[in-house]
Amino acid sequence: MPQEHEIRETAGRSDVQVALPGGRVFRAPVGASIADVFRVAYPDEEDAPVAAVVDAELRELAYPLSRDVEASPIRISDSDGMRIYSRSLSFLLVAVTAELFPSVPVHIDYSVPHGGYFCRVEGREPFTPEELAQIKTRMQQLVREDHEIVRRRVSPDEVKALFAARGEESKGRQLLEREGDHLHVYVLNGVTDYFYGYMVPSTAVLKTFSLETFPKGFILRFPRRETPRRLSPPQRFTALREVFDEYGEWLSLLGMRDVGSLNDAIRDGHIDQVILVFEALHEKRIAEIAATIAQRRADGTRLVFIAGPSSSGKTTFSKRLAIQLLANGVHPYPLPMDDYFLPRDELRARLGEHPDYDALAALDVEAFRNDLGRIMAGERVGLPRYDFATGTRQLGPSIQLDRDQILLVEGIHGLNPSLSVDASLSKVFRIFVSALTQLNLDIHNRVSTTDTRLIRRIVRDATFRGYNATETLSLWENVRRGEKDNIFPYQEGADIMFNSALGYELAVLKPLVEPLLLQVRAPEARIEAERLLALLRWFDPCHSETIPGNSILREFIGGSLLREFTLLPRNGQNGQKATP
Repeated sequence: MPQEHEIRETAGRSDVQVALPGGRVFRAPVGASIADVFRVAYPDEEDAPVAAVVDAELRELAYPLSRDVEASPIRISDSDGMRIYSRSLSFLLVAVTAELFPSVPVHIDYSVPHGGYFCRVEGREPFTPEELAQIKTRMQQLVREDHEIVRRRVSPDEVKALFAARGEESKGRQLLEREGDHLHVYVLNGVTDYFYGYMVPSTAVLKTFSLETFPKGFILRFPRRETPRRLSPPQRFTALREVFDEYGEWLSLLGMRDVGSLNDAIRDGHIDQVILVFEALHEKRIAEIAATIAQRRADGTRLVFIAGPSSSGKTTFSKRLAIQLLANGVHPYPLPMDDYFLPRDELRARLGEHPDYDALAALDVEAFRNDLGRIMAGERVGLPRYDFATGTRQLGPSIQLDRDQILLVEGIHGLNPSLSVDASLSKVFRIFVSALTQLNLDIHNRVSTTDTRLIRRIVRDATFRGYNATETLSLWENVRRGEKDNIFPYQEGADIMFNSALGYELAVLKPLVEPLLLQVRAPEARIEAERLLALLRWFDPCHSETIPGNSILREFIGGSLLREFTLLPRNGQNGQKATP
């Protein structure tokens, strides 16, 4: 208890204290921004702060200080920081093209593997190399001049007038439906636009970028998190580009221009048709892949690897592919790589209390390679079966393939050379599966393919693996790191890519994942949960009754007809067990 002489009246303070990581404390006048403090605390840093966590809340650097706070920097090398950097750079591109090429809408379509967005223009031929050089030069000039990016609160009438003048009435209507009686827009160099999420306070930080020509459009290049001040070397992504083009054609077929179009279909009662057509397009593509594999049998192909990142729907895809192979007269046997996970006790000893099941080290690679080699050599092999509820490997079936049968091996590491088998045993056909979302909020605001997979995984983990959203979110950073190291580098080595994204899925996942995200309390996960909740606000909820029982989405929401589906080899014996 303090002594009486220690308590006395004093004048009100005109400053605030900002406590930073490492025990440093800075004093600043009331009304100063976080950017003002960080400019002194972190001068001339390569990985500059682009936002801050202030008392456990994500804030822009322009956030004004009115009281004592704890703050930590968000840098470009952080996931939130890279989102803010790339979003701000996109606005810089939009502002400059609006200045140099008025009335030419720029669409920011999808991300590219080496860091950047594929962009295209509407109503004219793609920008020429000379025009891109002109845009790039002007962007660099605005960066050198350090133009402020101002956040403004506007009324509904201002929103309607702004987007009506640009012929984007549907965007204005959608924004007002989500935001209520006001909206925040950003202004840069006289250009006003809406962007979903925070921005950097000024253009000075946007130093690392490039514009590159690309068929049917161009690429806005920016650094990856691992190298925040350097552009990564270009990577070939021919197969990935073809998948995005195909998905764009599917969306056009259904008249799905953006999330607003999806919401209109839900409200107008047409969502059932949208669901059925998307599912039919999936089935058509899987049937085409099965026909290709059936043709490859003639050259000795008997081993098919199905790989892809977490929550891409590989398990359901492999079973649907098996059914289509049967329809082509080919008898396959699916082999889930997940059954080769190490027991949970061993995993925890090796990888920590919360093991990352997406790490290659989580698999018993030696047992997998040994079993795979023996199966392809024609031996009878006893397989394991992994029980996620108990975290143990249990007894599975005993199998032996005939010479004309095909083995389907499914798992996130299916294209990793570490798991390859003796080439003399079989030629290999490789399939890469991922959920490559291309239904964006509008022409300037993307829906991340990674966010779609994360939302899928949160729902699946809660439904089938006993993990709450906090646990899933806490593991996601390690999952993403593992994907970048062990999965995505091999995707262009696939013979075929399959896009498991469904244009309607976030509307279905919304009512399932929102209650899970609302339960997140841990400070380190709550910011991410709130970001996902804000994204989902743009989607109207949709029921799941019409979704077919064999849909990829059923793997995550439940009700899959294929969950217990198993194909035994012709000479296999159902129920025969072998010791893992």
